[in-house]
Amino acid sequence: MSDDRKGLGHTVLGWFIEKDAAGGEGLAPSEPASDPGTPGAVDAVTPSLSDASAGAFQAPPPPLVPGASGNVDFDAVFDAAGIAAEERGQVERARDLLANLPSETPAAVKKQIVAASLKAFGIPIERIIEASAQEIQALEGYIQTGAAQAESFRAEAERKTAAFEQEIKRIREAAESRVREQQGVVGACNAKKLEVQQILEFFGQEAVARVVRDSPKLQSPPQT
Repeated sequence: MSDDRKGLGHTVLGWFIEKDAAGGEGLAPSEPASDPGTPGAVDAVTPSLSDASAGAFQAPPPPLVPGASGNVDFDAVFDAAGIAAEERGQVERARDLLANLPSETPAAVKKQIVAASLKAFGIPIERIIEASAQEIQALEGYIQTGAAQAESFRAEAERKTAAFEQEIKRIREAAESRVREQQGVVGACNAKKLEVQQILEFFGQEAVARVVRDSPKLQSPPQT
């Protein structure tokens, strides 16, 4: 990036996307909002605007749609930023003019051609610059809004996950405690059975079997 481009980048707060030496594009560093606000329900998709992004919008931007990664309603974003459709059309026209010029055309010649064409359409260059910068500002604001939402979502998801893990731990501990209590019941009941069993053994197996068979109150024990 030239020194002139760097200076321009500083002028618009680092909104530009920088191209590396290989021609690829990388997002210029852009930190998410430091304070995502109080996390709402984990399924919320419309975050409140942070101070960093609120200035770009005159109305709430479109909500982020879960599962629609990369699908952005740019017209809705620009509408929320107060960029008129006419201004957006002028930016589109300038972009089309640039795209239709041969790639080998020198930059200075491209600028002359585009400037002359815009002048012929009665579109001041300053208006194109202003609208283009507004669009970039709105897109950066939308990025920051999404970053705030993602952080809020992550924080709330972690909070709920921790709560679920605590609940799972509590349930497991309660189940283990119940098993231990039952083991204690089994031990106590078997000890008491041994005490009573002495009486039955005293009277003998045949007498016990006869009484059990004839009594309407007793059931024969299961055969093991």
